[in-house]
Amino acid sequence: QVHLVESGGGLVQPGRSLRLSCTASGSIDGIYAMGWYRQAPGKQREMVARISSIDSTNYADSVKGRFTISRDTPKDTVYLEMTSLKPEDTAVYYCNLVRGATAYWGQGTQVTVSS
Repeated sequence: QVHLVESGGGLVQPGRSLRLSCTASGSIDGIYAMGWYRQAPGKQREMVARISSIDSTNYADSVKGRFTISRDTPKDTVYLEMTSLKPEDTAVYYCNLVRGATAYWGQGTQVTVSS
């Protein structure tokens, strides 16, 4: 079993930055990818950014150039650096780990962008 714990969410003004962290624990040996998804009220969960086991990345069009995903493999941690935040970035952000055919999710962390 894999356990994911996110941190770093909060309330921030438009244009400011925030960094999310997610640390994995448990049976995480082997090759795996990690990522961040978000879900705003009344909307479906959407992919924000993903990073593979070989550090290739992809981003949602809405966050390209503003968000950066990175990982510290020895620490089993993935980060999401969010800059130039907009009110439409407000959502619950979920950490995701995929190993083989199995996906694991964190409990989510709230990010609110408001003046």
